Amino acid sequence: MRGERVMLDADLAALYGVETRSLVRAVKRNITRFPEDFMFQLTPEEVASLRSQTGISSSSHGGRRYRPYAFTEHGVTMLAAVLKSPRAVQVSIEVVRAFVRIRPVNRTLSEGGAAKHSLARESDERTPINSRHGAKRRRSGVLVSRLWG
Repeated sequence: MRGERVMLDADLAALYGVETRSLVRAVKRNITRFPEDFMFQLTPEEVASLRSQTGISSSSHGGRRYRPYAFTEHGVTMLAAVLKSPRAVQVSIEVVRAFVRIRPVNRTLSEGGAAKHSLARESDERTPINSRHGAKRRRSGVLVSRLWG
């Protein structure tokens, strides 16, 4: 969204085990910690596009009554300081690790496109399951697919 990898407030609230409104309230109390490159509120057009892609219900049908907030990697990291629960800290660590793991994939795709992606996938398929690095890549892929899937 807007050329950034982001996570929506409702998804982060679910990961952190808090209600979305509690997460948003905590962010608003600490708004100076969240500049635009950390977090932004979706425009009405972005919300409409998201609704059509994901089936989010409209406010007239009991859904959200405000536009969702989107958090970048830095915003997700900052949430741990705002929420201050042990679970928030652990989740933030895992989310940041996921962002870090997908960085090389994004760089590879942008540098060489589908051909390099295909070579990387073939390399992963040839990596033995008991290989420490191969297992980490597979776990990273599972986490990223859960977060971005």
